[in-house]
Parts: sequence; C-alpha cells; structure tokens
Amino acid sequence: MAAVAKRTVTDWLLKPAVGLAPLDDGQARQELADIATAAREEGLARLAKFLAAKGEGQDFLAAVFDLSPFLRDTARRRPRILDALFEQTVEARLKAITAAIDQAPLAETVSESNLMMELRQCKAEAHFLIALADLAGEAETSLTVRRLSDLADACTRAAVDFLLRDAHGQGKLKLLDLDNPSRQSGWILLGMGKLGAHELNFSSDIDLVVFFDPEAPAIVDPLDATELFSRLTRRLVRILQDRTEHGYVFRTDLRLRPDPGSTPLAIPVEAALRYYEARGQNWERAAMIKARPVAGDLAAGAAFLKELQPYIWRKYMDYAAIADVHSIKRQIHAHKGHGEIAVKGHNVKLGRGGIREIEFFVQTQQLIAGGRFPELRGRETVPMLGQLAARGWITSDARDALASQYWFLRRVEHAIQMVADEQTHTLPEDDEGLERIAHMLGFADAAAFSLAFRASLQQVERHYAALFETAPELSAGIGNLVFTGDVDDPDTLQTLHGLGFQRPSDICRVIRGWHFGRYRVTQSAEARERLTELTPALLKAFGQTRRADEALIRFDEFLAGLPAGIQLFSLLQSNPALLKLMATIMGAAPRLAAIITRRPHVFDGLLDPALLSELPDRAYLSARLSAFLEGDRVYEEVLDRLRIFASEQKFLIGVRLLAGSIDPARAGRAFSDLADLTIEAALQAVTAEFAVRHGSIAGGVVSLLGMGKLGSRELTAGSDVDLILLYDHDANAEDSDGDKPLAPSHYYTRMTQRLISAVSAPTAEGVLYELDLRLRPSGNKGPVATHIDAFKKYQRQEAWTWEHMALSRARAIGGDASLCAEVEAEVAAVLGQPRDAAKVKTEAADMRAMIEKEKPARDLWDIKLIPGGLIDLEFIAQVAVITGQVEAGPRVTGTAEILSRLAPGFADAGIRQELAAAFALYLALTQMTRLCLTGPFERDDVPPGLSDLLLAVTDLPDFGVLEAHLKETSQKVRKDFDLLLRAGRP
Repeated sequence: MAAVAKRTVTDWLLKPAVGLAPLDDGQARQELADIATAAREEGLARLAKFLAAKGEGQDFLAAVFDLSPFLRDTARRRPRILDALFEQTVEARLKAITAAIDQAPLAETVSESNLMMELRQCKAEAHFLIALADLAGEAETSLTVRRLSDLADACTRAAVDFLLRDAHGQGKLKLLDLDNPSRQSGWILLGMGKLGAHELNFSSDIDLVVFFDPEAPAIVDPLDATELFSRLTRRLVRILQDRTEHGYVFRTDLRLRPDPGSTPLAIPVEAALRYYEARGQNWERAAMIKARPVAGDLAAGAAFLKELQPYIWRKYMDYAAIADVHSIKRQIHAHKGHGEIAVKGHNVKLGRGGIREIEFFVQTQQLIAGGRFPELRGRETVPMLGQLAARGWITSDARDALASQYWFLRRVEHAIQMVADEQTHTLPEDDEGLERIAHMLGFADAAAFSLAFRASLQQVERHYAALFETAPELSAGIGNLVFTGDVDDPDTLQTLHGLGFQRPSDICRVIRGWHFGRYRVTQSAEARERLTELTPALLKAFGQTRRADEALIRFDEFLAGLPAGIQLFSLLQSNPALLKLMATIMGAAPRLAAIITRRPHVFDGLLDPALLSELPDRAYLSARLSAFLEGDRVYEEVLDRLRIFASEQKFLIGVRLLAGSIDPARAGRAFSDLADLTIEAALQAVTAEFAVRHGSIAGGVVSLLGMGKLGSRELTAGSDVDLILLYDHDANAEDSDGDKPLAPSHYYTRMTQRLISAVSAPTAEGVLYELDLRLRPSGNKGPVATHIDAFKKYQRQEAWTWEHMALSRARAIGGDASLCAEVEAEVAAVLGQPRDAAKVKTEAADMRAMIEKEKPARDLWDIKLIPGGLIDLEFIAQVAVITGQVEAGPRVTGTAEILSRLAPGFADAGIRQELAAAFALYLALTQMTRLCLTGPFERDDVPPGLSDLLLAVTDLPDFGVLEAHLKETSQKVRKDFDLLLRAGRP
C-alpha cells in the first residue's frame, strides 16, 4: 500500500524528453517554491511535495517558469492544472477538456456569461498544457499546432452551438436537432489561414469567414437571415474575444470575407459565389486553399467549398496568370544575398527567410499546378511540400530543407509567444530576451541559437529566391527595344506600351538621350554599354511599379546628377534586389527619389552589404556622425555637413523601412535619435561660434527639451521638430565676458535665434530640420529662450491642462548633463502633481471636440485627425500620464509604451490591447506614407507601389481590406476614447 501511495505522489505523468536551462537558477528555484506554496494553500499536498523534491521534472518546471512569465503566472493562479497530471497524461487531459467544451453549450442551465467563463477556463488550461508538452519535447511542433487548432475548433463550435440554440429558443430559427444544433442550420463558418490548415500558433488569432444558406431547413424567414446571422456572428466574436476577469478565448478576425468594407458579417452563399467568380482576386484564391469548415453547418460548408473549386483551381494556367500569382505577395522582398540578416528584432513570420516565404513557396506552386493535380490541393504546408516533390515540381532537397526549417521557425515563433502570450512574431531586441528564447529552444546560449537561426533563414531565402528565378522571365521575350536614330521604332513603342508605359514616345526620347551620352554618367563608351545591357531589366522593373513613366523620368533626373555610372550600372545588373529597391523608390516614394536626385552620393550608402543587417540605433548613428564631423572645420562647413549627414541617414533609415529590415516603431526611434544627435551637434557649434564674439555667461548652461513627436521618439521622415530651449547661470551673473558683451536674457535669446537659423535656414545643402518653438511658456508671445526658474514657475502656476498634456512627451535631448537631469526631474514632478481627474478628462474631451470642429479630417486617410485617429490615442495617453493612471516604472514618453502601461483601473486589458494595436497600425501607415510622399495622401492617386508597401507593413492582403480595417480600428478607438475620457458619452 505504501508503495502505491509513493507512486501516486511522485509519478507525475509528463516526462520531459529535453532538458531546459533557466536564465537564473536561484530565481527559478524560488519560482518553483512559490508555486509549491500556492499548491499547499489550495490543499494540493502531493503537488506541493512533488515540487519541493529534486528530479528531472522539477528541474524542467523550474526552468519553464523562469523562462515564461505567462506560464509561471498561470501555474501560480491555477496549480490544479499541474496536479491533474498525476491522474492523466497531457493527451488524455486535453481530450477531457475538449469533451467538456463540447458539452458546455448543451447544459440545461447554460447562459452566455457562464459559457464565456467556462470556455475561458478550459482554453487557459489547454493552452498551458499544450505549451508545457511542447517545451518538454513530449509533442513535436506538428502535434502542437494540431492541438492548438483543435482547441480553437472546439471553442468556436461550442459558441456557435450555444448561439443557434439561443436563436431557436427565441423562435428565430427552427433547429432539426437540439443535441446537434449545427446540423442543417445553414450557418457556415470557414476557418482560414493557419486555423484552416490546422497550423495555429501559440498566441494566434483566428481568421473566420462566415456565410449562410438562406434555403437551409432551420431558417424561418430567409429575408431576415442576413440580419440574423450577422447579429449571431457579432455575438460569436464577443463570446470568443472579449477580455473578462478569466481572460479571453481567441481573438477573432473576420476581415478575409469578400469586400469587408461594404459587406455584412455573414454573407449569403449565392452572393459569395457570384463575388468570387466575377471579382475574386488572386490573393483570395490563395487564401481559399486553406479554407476549412470549422463550425456550424459542416455539410453546407463543404458543399460551398466544392462549388468554389473551379474558381480556386484553374484547369489551365496562362503565363499572365502565373505572373499574377507571383505578384500576390509583391510585398515579400526576395532580397537575395543583400547583406547579413540581423537576428535581434527579426520577424520570424514576415522577415527575410521567414515562415511566410515557405508558405508562399508552397501556395504559388499549388495555384499553378493544383488545377490539374488534385493531390496538390491540400491545406497543410509540410504535407504539400511532400506532394510537390513526389510530382517533381520541387526537388527532394528543397522539400527536406523547407520542411525542417518550417518546423524550426514555428518552434521559434511559439517560444516568442509563450513568454507573455502575445501575438508577436518578432525576436527580442535585447540580449536577455534573446538568451531567454535560446534557452526555451534548448540552445546553450544566444550565440548558438543565432547561428542556427541565421542558417535556417538563409536556407529558406535561397529556395524562395530560386522560385522567383524560375518565374516566367519577361526579358526573355520582352520584344523589340531599339533606341538608335531619331525616329521611334514602332515595335519598340509597342513593347514599351506592353511593359506599362503610357507615353512610349517620350520614354524613347529619354533613353535616346542616355545613349547619346548627354549626361556625364553616360559619356564613356563602357558606361553606355553597361546601361544598354541593363535597359531591358530596368524597363521591366519600372513597369512593375505600375507608375512606369513617372518612375523612369525620376530615374532620368537621378542619372543627370550622377558624376559616374559604371559601378552603379554593374551593381544594378548583378543585384536584382537593389534594382527592385531602386524601382520602388522611383515609382512609389517621390520623397526618397527627390533626395537621391538632389544628392546622388547618398545612393552609395545602399551599396554597403551590411546596410540591412545593421540596426540604425543611437550608438551606430553617433559613431557615424563623429566620423563625419571629425577634424577642425569652420562653422558654416559643420552646418553643411550636418545637413548632408542627416539627409543621407534619413534616406538610409527610410530604405531599411521600405525593405522591411526595420519596423515602423524602430524607424520612428531612428529618425528621433538622428534629430537628437544632429541638433545637439548644431547646438555645440552655435555655442562655440557665439562665444567667439560674445564670450560666455558665468555658470551659464543650456538644455534642449524635445517636445511632440521628437519627445515621444515617433518622428517620421517628414516631421518638423518641437523644441524648448532652457538655460541657467550663476545667480549673480552679469553681462557676458566677450568683445560684445550681452546681458544673460539677451545673450540666450540671441543664441537661440542663432540655433534656429543654424538648423532651419536653407543653405546649399538644404535645411536640417524645420524648428517649432511654440510649445515654450507663453507660446509665440514669450521669449524664445526660457530661464529654468521661469519655466518651473510657469509650469506649476500658470500652465493650462493642454500644456501639461504636451509636457507628458517632453524629453531632454541635449545640452548640459546636470541641467538636463534637473529639467527631467522637474517635468516628472509637474506631471506627478495631484489633479482633478474628472476636470482633466472633460477639458481634454472638449479640446478634442474643438479640434474636430476647426480642423475636420479630409478623409479616412487623414489618420491624425479622423475621429478615433492618432490625436485620440495621444490624448488618452497624455491624460493617463497627468492623472497618474500609468503603471509604476521608469518614466516613458512614447505613446505606445504609455498605452501598454495604462493602469488596469483606467483601462482593462482588452482596451489596452485595442489601443496598442491601433497605435501600431497608425504608426505603420504614417511612417510609410510620410517616407514616400511629400504632400498629403490622396486616396484616388496612390502610387500602386506605395499601396503594396502599406499592405506589406500592415500584413494585409488587399487595399480594400486595409481600408476596412482602418475604418473599424478608428471606430473602436473612438468608442474607447468616449469610454475613458467622456465616461461613455459620445
């Protein structure tokens, strides 16, 4: 009997097949002891005893809870989940949870709120167990993704069955079988993407597309069906994704339905079939490969997909269709061999060599060949690699390499998400974060992981690039291109027209100019020869921007300013990624094109192979700036060199953003670091130059306070800079000690005016930044330089609420270190003063209403001003800061960081997540449009290349989907704004 008792205590049924090492052994042991205490408090004696013992299982759990705060917190809150593994294996427990989920909607006393609670508790337990089994090596990654998908299926089924029974109870539907509510209900829910393919990731949202069959036996009134099923779908989303005290089940996305901006949430099958056959696009065909009925009327779902087969799988593929397939994801750049890949901050899903490239590799082959070979129509990525190899579409080498890298990258993605249960695919940017991921994956350290990870990405990238090399080459049969003589060749005009040029005759004239050596760059015979060889590829690349004429004219202006061209032409010829980048800049980004046209030497930066792997952080920019300014230089030359440096680095930061090697948030930080460094360098030059004539003031020091987007480190390529200049000096200081002495206040006013012209006055090298000093005390009426004491007094006694809101973004960016520290401390003290929160909220809401009235948004794309746009988010963040509604921690000025740290009493987790996602979307769109355009975004005149870039940066498949998402996001933000600042009053 004692032997049996002993076995019960120690025989925990999850046996780790791999050993994991914690980041901090002492901390890990403490975490385990804390969970043992929680177990003891809940009367789980055998679990507490097991956790206090020594062994492989305990070592494994200690490491897991040290590496994943999410799993540690779940275990601490619900130790019973671990205790259950004395009775059942993970597999058996997961089966029992699924059975409980299936039964939940059929219970006699079920209500929407207790179903929501039960689903959340079941999901949390299953989620935890799936992660544990994955980290223990008990489950291969292929089993983990299947388990996660089965869990999502079960939760969706349960919610759907509950809603159908509820509608039946209200007489809206007449179900045939209450124990199997979905049968012949006509409600079709297709799982798309990773859910459809049974490949869900750990923190994935689920993509659903919802249809209904108005002829289904359960439907009482076919005319009311659209309204009924749309309402049920809305409730379904609420049941699954609303955050309650028990968490959420799955975030749910309905944006892949036909024309989401203008269609109801549930669409009749006939209307859907008509849409796909008449207007369906290639990305929608690709998406439908993975579609699978996951809940509701499964038979009707299967029948609908069967009817769609001819649309998805074409019997015959012409070359135009194949070329179109290759353009489905134009935004995935095949940066073949252009520099090393950075591991820190790399996006495992969308980055170079990532998961999306493998999925796209498979899907393109499927779309091309699946029409004739039904065995190539499967949903799952790795089995389809096998089928493609079996039929000779890809080599067995490609199959094996891509399959093993696919599962490796999926493991990496899971580890990233298991840390905090966040839907992110980006590796940490800090050393400890990367070390954590390495340990979770069983590597000795970050260096060993980085080596394997980089090798994996390079292998994927190689196969992916090969796929594009075998894409039908236009240049092979590009047609006549003759640019000799004075007369246009008719066949050449035809070819240019076919490539997408609207004014072929003008283009002929431009290219003839190159051939006649009219520019310095084409004066040597060798340069003309290289350019002639390059011309077909160049014309094709410009044609693909779908603004071919504009792109080529900009390129011509660029050539006109170049001193020499042989190296450039050779590089463009041997490096398709660089040529594509050049075409993108010329076709989609007039702002960047203007920079390289005005300063062709900027282009040299693109030739640096490390460009896309070196992150433009502060240390990198600072080292580059020091090298650029070194040596004794006269004042005017320093100002010119600052302009050249800033212009080049803005361009190179922009190119990294275009190429997807940095994300929009990092671009904002880089643009801001660049402004900090160059403006501080300008201040140093001005201070030294000013002292030559006017001397210095006793004890005189200066601090620059960055405000607005500079303060919050969210500058874009086109931002101007908000500054306040503060100064201090000895209490008894008199006039300055130079040849032309000035009184202190006069001295600093004159010096600030000097700084303004040093930064903002146009020289031969342009403008460094447009400076705006209107946020200083008393605005334009006050002096341009402010004494620190006057600043303190004004902020504490006279400043308006909006001025304190603006101060929440203030950050000292340069000047004397001790004065900067004093200014930072004062800003923190002013922001921390007690305030009447209700009054602040009212004033902020009134101010927002006034802005809306006086400066209404032009259209949906006026992202700053639209109701629910950037200003709403900034106001929420600023009000939270000055009313003390931000969680404790170091002071931050970035809107994104503040929104993620809103106090739970001010905004719950669901709202925080909504606001953070909205800010990320707005930031991405704003960074990309400001980078590419010099004027406002004109909805009806978007360069097609720019719309591709916007889709790439938001990871959405189509411009209509993006607009619908933007509209939906702004509506959510406005709802949250009303709730948080107007107490629910719109």
